[in-house]
Amino acid sequence: MADVRPFRAVRYGERAGALEDLVAPPYDVLDETQRAEHLDRSPHNVVHLTLPDDEASAARTWRSWQDEGVLVRDESPAFWALVQDYVGPDGVARTRTGVVASLRVEPYGAGTVLPHERTHRGPKEGRLRLLRATRAQLEPIFLLYDGGAPFSVPDREPDVEVEGARLWRLDDDLSAFFGDRQLLIADGHHRYETAVAFHEEDGGDATARMMVVLVSTEDPGLTIFPTHRVFAGRDARWNGTATSVEEALSELDRAPDDHGAFVEYDGAARVVDPGRGTLAVQVVDELGHEGLTYTPDASEAVRRVDDGDASVAYLLRPTRIQDVFELARRGDVMPQKSTYFFPKLVSGLLFHPLD
Repeated sequence: MADVRPFRAVRYGERAGALEDLVAPPYDVLDETQRAEHLDRSPHNVVHLTLPDDEASAARTWRSWQDEGVLVRDESPAFWALVQDYVGPDGVARTRTGVVASLRVEPYGAGTVLPHERTHRGPKEGRLRLLRATRAQLEPIFLLYDGGAPFSVPDREPDVEVEGARLWRLDDDLSAFFGDRQLLIADGHHRYETAVAFHEEDGGDATARMMVVLVSTEDPGLTIFPTHRVFAGRDARWNGTATSVEEALSELDRAPDDHGAFVEYDGAARVVDPGRGTLAVQVVDELGHEGLTYTPDASEAVRRVDDGDASVAYLLRPTRIQDVFELARRGDVMPQKSTYFFPKLVSGLLFHPLD
């Protein structure tokens, strides 16, 4: 059973400055140039916490900001409605709605929280050191649940608004609703596993919790976009009728939803259909990872091949949410970058202290 509760959030106060100068994308999507740009925006930008020079400086910053009133803690616990307006990679405007809450973490074996992608040791080690130093969940992870949302967005001005994200404090107690739900990690596998490891070594009740954003699989703004595979130094693997990229993508769109079809492109395009019950990301993953790079932009994948920077590209359709959930419930995991949930959550809206 999922233990989901309201929490006493820490938020930026008036002394922090303009919120648009304080927030940032999640730590794992920022390169060094983007990190530097956010650090320069404000001495109070969240990246000083999420991507610090070292963990000890993040801990000092976390404490000093609270002492100085840069960060303030709410008087009472609450759930928060989160609405994100965005334009996807396909150019379509959408709105995604979720709820921010505190979740009790458990090992995957308990069956409450399900992963769908493999993780790697390196990122977890760095996040664990940061968690030990700050004793705070600085960024939420993104989880999915089946069923309609158990709350409505309040009909009033949001309590927090920045960069297409709006937050409303909720009076509702949603704990009972989530008590019998299975939760699927959409984004944040490394941080979830880090939270479990931290609690196991610490043992305290407070460290058993982390900040999450829960989104219904029925939410009309929930979308998965594909991440295309691009290889250097290898030949195409499949035979078929060669055609243009445009014609191949049009044919791909017509392929049955439960077929793991994809387009192979090496200067000419071919639709490959492994048949019913297959997943394209798993079929392509069997080719190995040597010379592999990723891009969410199909035109970029084609350009790399045309310019000679790569030898072959694989253009995929989005993985269906029901397929992701089904595999996770069977205990299977998908290859890295099998799902591209867009947009990313904004860091710096709320913080979850572990005390």
